Amino acid sequence: MKTNKKTDNDITAAEGNLLQPPNEEVSSSRNPLMKVRTYVVALRPWSLSGSLLPTLLGAALSYRLPGESGFSWVTLLLTLCTVVPVHGAGNVVNTYFDFVKGIDNRKSDDRTLVDRLLSIDEVVSLGALLYMAGCAFFLLLVILSPARMEHLALVYFGGLSSSFLYTGGIGLKYIALGDIVVLVIFGPVAVVFSFLAQTGRVDWPIIYYAIPLALNTEAILHSNNTRDLEIDRGSEHRTSRCAEQTLGVAGTGQNYLDPP
Repeated sequence: MKTNKKTDNDITAAEGNLLQPPNEEVSSSRNPLMKVRTYVVALRPWSLSGSLLPTLLGAALSYRLPGESGFSWVTLLLTLCTVVPVHGAGNVVNTYFDFVKGIDNRKSDDRTLVDRLLSIDEVVSLGALLYMAGCAFFLLLVILSPARMEHLALVYFGGLSSSFLYTGGIGLKYIALGDIVVLVIFGPVAVVFSFLAQTGRVDWPIIYYAIPLALNTEAILHSNNTRDLEIDRGSEHRTSRCAEQTLGVAGTGQNYLDPP
């Protein structure tokens, strides 16, 4: 009689990783519109509000506290075109490294590489293209903005490098530092960058206005980490441990508050 025992390799192949991709064949004659849709979905457009809102907040504050040159709608447009591609590139980098490190599998929410909707080379090319687009718009912003180039560059490239290092390079996400990066980038940094681009100065009290948006984005991230707790527990991803600890503290507080 034949046995139906599954080996570790069979399980790994079923889940999907870089070395053993899924068995499904992807049609080479894909509709161009479907291909474009796949690229758009890979950017996770539903998450872009995390960078759009603090950028718009910084612009709104600069409208109320204008610089010598006044408020510029063109500068606002260029600021958005600078910030959004970097955010999208960060999402793509996250997709790539989560897959390469074996964190994304058949149970993961991000299906771009797991289901082979895009190839690894396409994901890498998309990330590089987005970073280049962000830098191109940044150069135009430097020309039109009253801010000094070195000040804008310090904030911009600080955000750009953080979007990559979140999962790339040292991988701050994998050593339980990703939440701190998100809290800083999608709050004070984005607001300061937008305000600086309009006014050419930094009024530090504006950072207080960024705190609610940063906490909201952090809450969304934590809910995602909680959702992926079971998936991440089997890997070396320490985000799951942080989520477990936080949930444990919350659970302890709930037990203390609940009547016997």
